[in-house]
Amino acid sequence: QVQLVESGGGLVQAGGSLRLSCILSGGTFRNYAMGWFRQAPGKEREFVARISWSGDSTYYADSVKGRFTISRDNAKNTVYLQMNSLKPEDAAVYYCAADSSVFVTRDTRRYDYWGQGTQVTVSS
Repeated sequence: QVQLVESGGGLVQAGGSLRLSCILSGGTFRNYAMGWFRQAPGKEREFVARISWSGDSTYYADSVKGRFTISRDNAKNTVYLQMNSLKPEDAAVYYCAADSSVFVTRDTRRYDYWGQGTQVTVSS
């Protein structure tokens, strides 16, 4: 049974940085493309970033492009989200997700496994 566990969330001032981590267990990490999503109160869960199984290809939501970086370490079964220049509107619960398909998607319904989420709070 594949499990994903996120960590690294917390409280940060606007303009600050955080690095989220997500470790996959119970499966072969390199079989999955990985994504980060977020959900703010009262809003739908939205795509943030995605990385291919090899790490060669990355994709970002326009709202985070140039500020966030997704990366992965296949030896550690871990995907990261480096978040810089954080804004109050970045505050949300951040989720990592695993997708066994090779087709790039931002659709939450296409991802096979999800973590429990980690809270990111940005103070202005």
